[in-house]
Amino acid sequence: MRAQSARFSFLLKIGATAALVTAFTWLFPNNIEGVGIGIFGLAWLLAVILARPAVRHSRLDIATALSLAGIFCLALAYDPRPLPLFLFLCALSIATLLPRTAAFDDAWRWTIRLMLHGATGVIKPIADLIRLLAIRPRGKRRTLKSLIGILALPLFGTLLFTILFANANPLIADALDQIALPSPGKLFEWTFVTFLVWPMLRPHRIVTRLKIPDPAIELPGTSLPSALIALTLFNLLFAVENGLDIVFLWNNAALPNGMSMADYAHRGAYPLIATALLAGLFVLTMLRPGTASAANPWARRLVALWVAQNIFLVASSALRTIDYVEAYELTAWRIAALLWMALVAIGLILICWRLWMARSARWLINANALATALVLVPCCFLDLNASAAQWNVRHAREVGGASQAIDLCYLRGLGAPALLPLIELEHRALSPELADRVRYVRADILASLARKQAHWWSWSVHDALRLGTARRLLGPDPQQPLNPKPGYGRTCNGTIGAPPILTEAPAQ
Repeated sequence: MRAQSARFSFLLKIGATAALVTAFTWLFPNNIEGVGIGIFGLAWLLAVILARPAVRHSRLDIATALSLAGIFCLALAYDPRPLPLFLFLCALSIATLLPRTAAFDDAWRWTIRLMLHGATGVIKPIADLIRLLAIRPRGKRRTLKSLIGILALPLFGTLLFTILFANANPLIADALDQIALPSPGKLFEWTFVTFLVWPMLRPHRIVTRLKIPDPAIELPGTSLPSALIALTLFNLLFAVENGLDIVFLWNNAALPNGMSMADYAHRGAYPLIATALLAGLFVLTMLRPGTASAANPWARRLVALWVAQNIFLVASSALRTIDYVEAYELTAWRIAALLWMALVAIGLILICWRLWMARSARWLINANALATALVLVPCCFLDLNASAAQWNVRHAREVGGASQAIDLCYLRGLGAPALLPLIELEHRALSPELADRVRYVRADILASLARKQAHWWSWSVHDALRLGTARRLLGPDPQQPLNPKPGYGRTCNGTIGAPPILTEAPAQ
């Protein structure tokens, strides 16, 4: 009975994989884009629930992982982007692995398990196929290997006679020509989807059976005297850096000749974040709970002071980034950098809290993972590129802002996220030349978005709402850009350029 149940479960997983491969081929006839990504993710999630009964157990951690995977499916259907896709794969992988564990233990072990799951997923379909072909018959029960032995001669003979009849009878040859065989590209697509889907239905056992040790890093020379001397020197060094930031960055003191505030701000933002991360690593290794250094009152005070200085350092890095944005422009990566700086500051606070409250490494890792999730999950539904374009339009020099001139090439490169900000800019009082360039870039993005939304396989909820809002703001008869003279073209920022002057090659 148990063998029959296992055989039925295996066949069910094969059927689910075949159905998902078929759905993938139908949803993405050209490119992997549009609302189909969310639909395929939902179908994948339902296939895992159907083909793996263990995930239907009434456990809170499994239900939470499945619910998160469903939320990320909605995010992918609304606006397909890499972040919700990555989080969906993580949530679905956790949901399919959790039944083989007692419970969710900590984010450190699950990070290792997810990496192992991804690595073993490449070989799992091959291993299962080899195992299936290597099964020996038991009694009179037929296996795939024995079935191939029975059908080899009939199939080979039928194929041979079909080829001979096709050469002898043109009607049979014409009928065979009508059969469209899959192209190598289509075969590669089917193989790719199979290798992607199958490990979720049959994950490798080593992923959950491997013993993962607790994260413990201990540096040489971290005795109590060494830790006190190091913390004292680090505090003095950081006090010098923070003092210079207070003078020049926070109080806008005059910088040395040849250095602008933008240079000062941009040059130090990311190295200072790396410095703060390194400082956090030092605290974790030098003052682990239970050691003499962690119990010493002076060491604890010096650590608290150093963490406070590092938090101020992170704040200075954020201010440097903000100053640079005000001097130039905002991008999605700079928004992400500011969010990352906030997470670094939270991590430093949690490190200090762990030391004072004698918390475990597991608590620290889970707390940081939770803080990261609270930042990343809302970002799945926020368009950072649109926010950056909105800020740049409202703070451009042409509309009275303190930032630099509007970069229409950058906005055009953003595509659909820049459409509504460009329409807002088009309605502002601009010079005729700039207004024409804005209309050209806006019209180009609008036409591209309309073409994309005209096909169901590239349609998405977010872009449909964006297109509807744009058409409502522009009205039934939007003003069009000027038509260049024959032979003239437009650059990426909408400027009308003269055709290149062709010169005759010198006579040889």
